[in-house]
Amino acid sequence: METISETVVAARGTDDAPGGESFATLLRYWAWRLGDEVAVTYLDHRAGADGRAITLSWRELDERVDVLATRLTSFTGAGDRAAILARQSVDYVVAFLGAIRAGLVAVPLFAPDLPGHAGRLAAVLADCAPRVVLTTTDGLDAAAGFLASTAIERPAVLAVDTTAPVAAGDRSWPRPEPDGLAYLQYTSGSTRTPAGVMLTHRNALTNARQACDAYAIETGTTSTVSWLPLFHDMGLILGIGAPMAAGASSVLMDPLAFLERPSRWLRALSASPGAISAAPNFAYAYSASRVTEAEKSYLELSRVVSLINGSEPVLPSTIAKFHGAFEECGLRPEVHRSSYGLAEATVLVSVTEAGKAPREVAFDRDQLATGLATPALPGATSTTLVSCGFPVGQRVRIADPVTGALVEPGRVGEIQVNGPNVGVGYWGRPAADGVFGLPPIDPESGAGWLATGDLGVRYDGELFMTGRLKDLVIVDGRNHYPQDIEQTVEIHPAVRPHSAAVFAIEREDGEAAVVLAERAKGSETDLVVATGEIRRAVSAAHGLRPYDVVFLAPGEIPRTSSGKISRARCRKSYLDGSLTVRRLG
Repeated sequence: METISETVVAARGTDDAPGGESFATLLRYWAWRLGDEVAVTYLDHRAGADGRAITLSWRELDERVDVLATRLTSFTGAGDRAAILARQSVDYVVAFLGAIRAGLVAVPLFAPDLPGHAGRLAAVLADCAPRVVLTTTDGLDAAAGFLASTAIERPAVLAVDTTAPVAAGDRSWPRPEPDGLAYLQYTSGSTRTPAGVMLTHRNALTNARQACDAYAIETGTTSTVSWLPLFHDMGLILGIGAPMAAGASSVLMDPLAFLERPSRWLRALSASPGAISAAPNFAYAYSASRVTEAEKSYLELSRVVSLINGSEPVLPSTIAKFHGAFEECGLRPEVHRSSYGLAEATVLVSVTEAGKAPREVAFDRDQLATGLATPALPGATSTTLVSCGFPVGQRVRIADPVTGALVEPGRVGEIQVNGPNVGVGYWGRPAADGVFGLPPIDPESGAGWLATGDLGVRYDGELFMTGRLKDLVIVDGRNHYPQDIEQTVEIHPAVRPHSAAVFAIEREDGEAAVVLAERAKGSETDLVVATGEIRRAVSAAHGLRPYDVVFLAPGEIPRTSSGKISRARCRKSYLDGSLTVRRLG
């Protein structure tokens, strides 16, 4: 049997991962080639406002992963699940790679004390049934206590940062099968109940390399900088996957550190020449509004290579606001890379071209509501969409979400994806679930199409995402994209920026639209008056009168673990009455 130590693998190759490679085998290669160069840095802001840098070299990371894998193989078997319940840290990286090296199926999750997500964590653990839970010494009690509160069979709990009675050596680890499972990526739950996407070594390595090619992530000249959670699909590939594929260093920080002070993210970008980073749309607007002029004086952003904007529709106003705020710091407009992706495709599907600012097109709003993307004439009501660019090493088609038939160019339909980066299904769910492997089957790969549940259109060859199929608000037979209505709502001064959610509920006479909005901090506006003004504004701009407008306190809108507003959770909370006690207007 071929082993990791018998063959030093090439770090770059074709999109189709060669046999026997994994993120863990690539770590062994880079440890041999790069040795004492820094592999990963964690900026710990719990120790101080400026953060304390905790680093591991490639050799140190490889040795720690070896020790953990050795410990794991003493009581686990190939294919057992290893759930990671830890905070963002270098230890998280060790846990993920150690599980893979040991032949386990990693399940990147989060510490039990993440506010508002205990129910999701319990459901995921029940679904994946881990043999072992990996955490840190300071998280042992919390992990054990949380597991005791659930009905799942108790797994072993192991701290990855403790001194073990085994030594790292030149152990020969079996090389994984390309189509063997590497990890389960649980969806965020923004549009559906969290499900574990089964990703093989081939899927993960293919997409990591696609990301390296798309964003110019290279050995020695670039580094990834990320505050995205490592249990999030983009956070994992940006923070661990792509660096393992390219031999690039990564800089990590905690999401809370970013939310407390977004300038920390930008200072990390400034300190990392050739930096590549990613964030959802809201984070760019948040940074532009929260970073002070004094903080900007410390920023040097001219050396940033790529800033990825994805995971939710990209708003032109956000791009303009962010570049307007940081142009004086050397930020170039062409570094902004609008992208589209989802966990079921590992993460990345398409991205705008390098060296060009993302294309923006104003489409006729009424025509778009009927499913036709037509450029708006002067004076017409329009919706401006930002291009998501072109597919990266995979195929994309736009199909009728009901019949599955291809739609004509310029017509809105469901985005479907085919490629070696697409996962093989959901853990523990039937193969024919209407998401993976849809016809027609590709004769070369033998794989079908992934139904993303997202709506989009091809215009002049570029992909534009218009919204999510399940979020579409259909009132009186007319389609409304919730993000359009939310932008109208957020114009009102009583509404906190980027904190409105619009969704549909079923009533006896059909669907009706509901608006949830967080009250702006310090606002003294009469909320009854504001409610009426919002109703009139939405009616005038969209021909739709909201059935209900509910104001909530700042921070009360339900969000996913990556910070996006979850319209699905908003709808559920509204319908089950859990928002009633917080109603302000």
